[in-house]
Amino acid sequence: MHITSLSASPSERSRSAWLTQFALTRLEGRGTQYEQILVRQLPAAALLSADVQDPAIAAAVQAVEQADLVVVGTPIYKAAYSGLLKVFLDLLPPDALRDKLVLPLATGGSPAHFLALDYALKPVLSALGARHVLDGVFATDAQLRRHEAGGFVPEPDLIARLDRALAPLAPRMRARLEPALSC
Repeated sequence: MHITSLSASPSERSRSAWLTQFALTRLEGRGTQYEQILVRQLPAAALLSADVQDPAIAAAVQAVEQADLVVVGTPIYKAAYSGLLKVFLDLLPPDALRDKLVLPLATGGSPAHFLALDYALKPVLSALGARHVLDGVFATDAQLRRHEAGGFVPEPDLIARLDRALAPLAPRMRARLEPALSC
């Protein structure tokens, strides 16, 4: 299984970037290929001018197109996903997420932002062809406390919700691997 993650936080040490990376660690051993796209590291001028010919942009778009599972991590600002994510998603072809599994992840300051997953992010993912969207996982700042050594400490409930969201992947991965194992 080819797994591509999109981390769309403008900050290097953000909760959403950490949650996206944490989800990938929960997927270790389930994929055969992993690609991480840190949208903030893509060339800003190429992103803003929608230059899909730029080598870094073209590689990022291709990584999404080749993925079986796309993990999308974003902070929620003012009841919507990050503008950085929007700029990148606008570069994808209309059916870029068709026949892919998509795991939406988001972080926000309070539970009041939880619905942004369903009312802001999921419609855009659907517009890109996503029909197999796993349960979204939202984490508040209180559920991801800063650790004095760096990083964050997730609440047990957050870990349980993430594991529940990833649970449907086990049968799909087995089904994809069975033809290869019988050779």
